Amino acid sequence: MSSSPSPLHLAVALDGAGWHPAAWREPVARPGELLTAAYWTDLVTEAERGLLDFVTIEDALGLQSSSFTEPDGRTDQVRGRLDAVLIAARVAPLTHHIGVVPTVVATHTEPFHISKAIATLDYVSTGRAGLRVQITARQNEAAHFGRRTFPPFRREDYDTPVVREVVDDAFDEAADYVEVVRRLWDSWEDDAEIRDVATGRFIDRAKLHYIDFEGRHFSVKGPSITPRPPQGQPLVSALAHATGTYRLVARAADIGYVTPSDAGQARAVVEEIRAEQTAAGRAHEILHVFGDLVVFLDDDPAEAAARRERLDALAGSPYTSDARIFTGTAAQLADLLQELESAGLSGFRLRPAVAGHDLPAITQGLVPELQRRGAFRRAYEADTLRGLLGLSRPANRYAVATTA
Repeated sequence: MSSSPSPLHLAVALDGAGWHPAAWREPVARPGELLTAAYWTDLVTEAERGLLDFVTIEDALGLQSSSFTEPDGRTDQVRGRLDAVLIAARVAPLTHHIGVVPTVVATHTEPFHISKAIATLDYVSTGRAGLRVQITARQNEAAHFGRRTFPPFRREDYDTPVVREVVDDAFDEAADYVEVVRRLWDSWEDDAEIRDVATGRFIDRAKLHYIDFEGRHFSVKGPSITPRPPQGQPLVSALAHATGTYRLVARAADIGYVTPSDAGQARAVVEEIRAEQTAAGRAHEILHVFGDLVVFLDDDPAEAAARRERLDALAGSPYTSDARIFTGTAAQLADLLQELESAGLSGFRLRPAVAGHDLPAITQGLVPELQRRGAFRRAYEADTLRGLLGLSRPANRYAVATTA
């Protein structure tokens, strides 16, 4: 009944007024509301109306910048943001099915704090939480914390041995970070809380476990102070552009977001991630690979192109992105997604160029088009994010160890 091998998974990446730097100047943009709960609730509610699997929420530890490595001093673009985890915690109880996945910068935050925050998000969302793990090697962001330093570098220095070593080390740290977070989520067995008023026993202390993680980057004893999340393990995801990040995805994530320019590149990226997944001993686990695309969606391709040109003129330069930029209609985008799916991608994370325009275009234009093709759900089929993505609730590693 489906024209594609399996139904697509769809997510949207939310970032301020949209991914184009001039998005805030569009009439639908609501720039005066970017720091309000209502704005974010409206976006996530619209995404849920479109039956999307989840939303990701961007975050960072420094101001937005048009420069890859440092602040730019510009005043004509959106600067300043709310904390992604706190946005997620606010909107999650106001939605019912969609997953909520805030960005977490591992480089300067402690895994103990994040394990607790995302476990809490899983409780307030009743099993729809995840996180997108990110690194930073920017000097200005390190200066906010004063605990470590990074060498100065420009985008063109990225592939030099010194910078590659710094970046690869940051990704290795992120992999350890995720491992600590995952162990902390498992540090309470599912039935550790007894809550027996008659006997006066609230907790079975034998079912709380030290994780005793010792690594090059972290030394964490545990257990957590938050009981095991409803999903057992909330979803972990990461954006991946090259071998170092593909390895992080293969070792530590449930979803990797990749940025291929065409089906051939998508096939090669998926093959590399699958090889890394096998090397990491996870060959039999489900690991989703989503393609990232920036989208300018309109009923007429010429309208989409003209809108992009108008925004570029306002920004003072053509918009570029790490991801492929799509400009066109819902039907054309559906064609592209199905072509890329045939190359091995299991889903897509779409970045609305203008949130107020392109998010509704996704939910009210692209989604019905994919449904007509039998390529997307017509109703939510699960109550948890793991369920939506076909992932079972994992056994607790410590409970298995103690009963073996």
